Amino acid sequence: MNQRRSFLKSSALLASALGVPALARAAPTMPHERTLRMYNTHTGESLRTVFWAEGKFVPDAMADINKLLRDHRNNQVAQMDPKLLFLLDQVSAAVGSNEVVHIISGYRSPASNQLLAETTNGVAKHSLHLEAKAIDVRIPGRDLAMLHKAALHAGGGGVGYYPDSQFVHMDTGRLRHW
Repeated sequence: MNQRRSFLKSSALLASALGVPALARAAPTMPHERTLRMYNTHTGESLRTVFWAEGKFVPDAMADINKLLRDHRNNQVAQMDPKLLFLLDQVSAAVGSNEVVHIISGYRSPASNQLLAETTNGVAKHSLHLEAKAIDVRIPGRDLAMLHKAALHAGGGGVGYYPDSQFVHMDTGRLRHW
C-alpha cells in the first residue's frame, strides 16, 4: 500500500509540475474522466481504463497502463509520462476514434533499445522510449495520415510518421517532426 501512496503522491506532484490540473481547469470541454482503450500488439493484452477522474490520476489504472506499455522483450515496467497519456487521449479523440489504440512500442529498456538500434534503421540511441516518454501507435480502421496530422496538431512533442511500418510515433519531448 505504501508503494501506491508513494505513486499517487509522485503522480500528483508530477501532474502539478506539468500543469495537467491547470489544463483540466482551463479546458471546460475536458471530461471529468479520461479513458484509454489500448491493445499491445506484441503481448496480445488489452486494456480499457479510466486513468484520470475527479482531477486526479487513478493509481490502479496508471499501474495497469504501465504494465501494458512495458518492454515486451524483458517485461521491465516503467512509470509512463502522464503527459503522454493525455496526448494519446487527445490525439485519439481528434481522429474521432472510440476504437482501441494499437500499441507498437511504449517503454523500452536500455538493453532492448540497444538491440533495436543495432539491428533496425531509425532507432535513436537516446530514444525517449527509454524515459517512458514515447509511444508508437496505430488505430485500425483509421487513416494513418489523419492520425499523424492529429498528432502534429496536438503539439505535445515529437511526432514521427512511419507509413511503411503503419505507425505514428508520439513523445513528450521538444516539438519536432520527421
